[in-house]
Amino acid sequence: MIQDLFSPSVQHALDIVGIFVFAISGALLAVRKNFDVFGIAVLAEVTALGGGLIRDVVIGAVPPAAFTDLGYFITPLFAALLVFFLHPEVERTQLAVNVFDAAGLGLFCVTGTTKAYDYGLGLTASAALGLATAVGGGVLRDIIANEVPSLVRWDRDLYAVPAIVGSAMVALCINYDMVNAFTSSLAVVTAFVLRLLALRYHWRAPRAWHRRSTAVEVEDVASS
Repeated sequence: MIQDLFSPSVQHALDIVGIFVFAISGALLAVRKNFDVFGIAVLAEVTALGGGLIRDVVIGAVPPAAFTDLGYFITPLFAALLVFFLHPEVERTQLAVNVFDAAGLGLFCVTGTTKAYDYGLGLTASAALGLATAVGGGVLRDIIANEVPSLVRWDRDLYAVPAIVGSAMVALCINYDMVNAFTSSLAVVTAFVLRLLALRYHWRAPRAWHRRSTAVEVEDVASS
């Protein structure tokens, strides 16, 4: 199976790291929204596990891994407690959080694609679920926090595109029977680097050609 490219212990450790940093981002948003401790924990759990839950339910991998591995469930709670008590310090390490978040994005888009393919989906559907695994938790986080999801906001640095690139790379490697530990790692690194470059240079997706909307002015007024 493709998922056997990495040893179970390595795969589990990488998953835990990705879950932790995603949970940190969810908990930080909850603090900014003035949520109580329960709200912080909920947003941390949803952000960390939402994408994987969507993937597992779609492919029929039930019960989802989030409910069969206690470590997956406990890790976001630990991140929530960390942010609850130390959120000013965590905010000051936002650069490090962004770096780890980018690493989690790259990892999850690749593992999501390979797991979906292992469960019998086609290449396109597998890549789509790889994207869902990487960004699904963030979308659910923003919806619960009553925000327009960052995934579709023009004023946010590219997030989905790096995940799409990573998922597509894995799908192409599967198609040409080239998937192995090296090519999978290359896809992770590519998505990771693209996300960091987007953060560094504020790369954003283009909007509609010759658009006449006044949304820019509305956004500017709201942020001023």
